[in-house]
Amino acid sequence: MSGVHPTAIVAPGAELGVGVTIGPFCVIGAKVRLGDNVELVSHVCVDGVTTIGPRTRIFPFAVIGHQPQDMKYKGEETRLEVGADNVIREHVTMHPGTSGGGGVTRIGNNCLFMISAHVAHDCQVGDNVVMVNHATLGGHVHVGDYAILGGLSAIHQFVRIGPYAMIGGMSGVEADVIPFGMVMGERARLSGLNIVGLKRRNFSRLDIQALRTAYRLLFAQEGTMAERLDDVAALYPENRPVRSIIDFIRSADMRAVTLPKIEK
Repeated sequence: MSGVHPTAIVAPGAELGVGVTIGPFCVIGAKVRLGDNVELVSHVCVDGVTTIGPRTRIFPFAVIGHQPQDMKYKGEETRLEVGADNVIREHVTMHPGTSGGGGVTRIGNNCLFMISAHVAHDCQVGDNVVMVNHATLGGHVHVGDYAILGGLSAIHQFVRIGPYAMIGGMSGVEADVIPFGMVMGERARLSGLNIVGLKRRNFSRLDIQALRTAYRLLFAQEGTMAERLDDVAALYPENRPVRSIIDFIRSADMRAVTLPKIEK
């Protein structure tokens, strides 16, 4: 059933696609665009220059597109773009970008944001990402496709989370996490590869074996990281999953890469 509940407030200028459902006590700003078959269950606030993609469902008390929590923000017009087929549960907050961070926060498609997850300004979130209850992204965080962020985890500003990575619950992540990596801990350390996730996503046995070997070589104690990267690149010149880890580490900029805990 589509339509706008009589208690909802939709500002003049808001654009509603075909089949949009806006439930009781929702508030929609004048520069909001809701794609076809978007559903706002009830008590949802969407404001700012915000686009919500088709078939996305937003649950009660989510606040989407209100101004970012950045002391440098002075009211400039920036954007939040949310893709298609997302599920945004109760009390989730998502903020638009800032002029210092490119001006746009982007959310991909088919993501699940569980209760009270937070996406801060200028974040870039890929497709099929899961953020469990109270998981938090600081500003400018990049999250790759199929990453899973456990409950109560917190990602520091400017950190990159690689595709298919797994962040353990209650982890504080202050450095980049390699693709396929698994981290955990109060100050998160790399604890291996997300093998369960790889199998669930139908990675081949050969690719998983290659990733295991590459992981052992990359995080060995001998040599420098640059030397180990060259060795792994020479060993697996055509393996795309392995190459994605190599390219990710080589492109590190704002943050270091999360490393395994050194056993004494």
